[in-house]
Amino acid sequence: MNKFARLSLFAAAAIALTACGNKEEKPAGEASAAAAEAGGETVVKIGQVSPLTGPIAHLGKDNELGAKLAIEDLNAEGVEIGGKKVKFELVSEDDQADPKIGTQVAQRLVDAGVVGVVGHLNSGTTIPASKIYSDAGLPQISPSATNPDYTKQGYKTTFRVIANDVQQGKALGEFAVDGLKAKKVAIIDDRTAYGQGLADEFEKAIKAKGGSVVKREFTTNTATDFNAILTSIKGSAPDVIFYGGMDAQAGPLAKQMQRLGIKAKLMGGDGWQTPEFIKLAGEASEGQYSSSCGMPRDKMPGFAAFNDKFKAKYNTEVQIYAPYEYDAVRVLVEAMKRAGSTDPKTYLAEVGKTNYTGVTGPIAFDEKGDIKDGAVTVYQVKGGKWEVVSTVGGPASAAAPAASAAQ
Repeated sequence: MNKFARLSLFAAAAIALTACGNKEEKPAGEASAAAAEAGGETVVKIGQVSPLTGPIAHLGKDNELGAKLAIEDLNAEGVEIGGKKVKFELVSEDDQADPKIGTQVAQRLVDAGVVGVVGHLNSGTTIPASKIYSDAGLPQISPSATNPDYTKQGYKTTFRVIANDVQQGKALGEFAVDGLKAKKVAIIDDRTAYGQGLADEFEKAIKAKGGSVVKREFTTNTATDFNAILTSIKGSAPDVIFYGGMDAQAGPLAKQMQRLGIKAKLMGGDGWQTPEFIKLAGEASEGQYSSSCGMPRDKMPGFAAFNDKFKAKYNTEVQIYAPYEYDAVRVLVEAMKRAGSTDPKTYLAEVGKTNYTGVTGPIAFDEKGDIKDGAVTVYQVKGGKWEVVSTVGGPASAAAPAASAAQ
């Protein structure tokens, strides 16, 4: 009897161990979702990527805060999708504006189980990361990547809520010739996908308008000394110097132009149409021109309410892209609502059908994923502030009230 009892105990232990060994181990993301679902709501993760460290971290953090505000507002609204209450969670990654790191964090987001991604900030990181999201079937909406190649790849997952550099470069080139009466132009770019791409489009527009490009130089997106380049350019006596790059370089560049006595106007794109440029350039910022891929803030239907909430919550000024980041998050969620599902395989098709009015204005996409009727606004620094000079393009209904955005 003792022998049989011992055998029975061993058998029971073996069965228990086998049962434990066969128990399915869920990934952390799935486990938390299951736990939340038991409490009456499902956790849905949305990814966000931008440079949170490095010379343009102020822009990356601006993007991240825009996404955070959207997530907080959505959770406060108590969103239901497919009859289930949903709680959104932001998974934020730092790509350091480095293409290699950009692909690494993209894979990390895929592995974390996000259902969509807002980002990246830079074209140079957005483009290589887009293949990873496409392979995973994840919708990706960039609030700030303007290089046309991003949406030319044929992926069904790529979208942007901002005009591209074909539109921006053309608007800047035409403004330089028609507005500033520039005949001779010098061009500098930082050799990134964004900076070089925008400079190329600007050069095309200058030549199409009969202007002359007297110098084409390049630097890097980490340089701070431009004296050699500017000295070379000075001898050509250009009317305008165009810089394709970000504010971390444009600020010192403007200062060094002033120090060398260069009288040409400095022009650039949305990468340095920021408060930070004015801070870095100081008095050398006065009179310089830059553009933004969007309507002026006073024409954005939801910007005033968004701005008040943003400043009250984060005690900081909007740099550039935070409102576009906010809208990008909400566009993803609106697509989920229409599809009645948070599964990317189900709701992806709805993203392309977007017809939504957000903080920045009406948002709809063309067949490539570019925003329809993208606007470009040219600004000039006057009295230490960016002032609107002119706007090209944009939806006719831009003055319509925002649909629940940042209320």
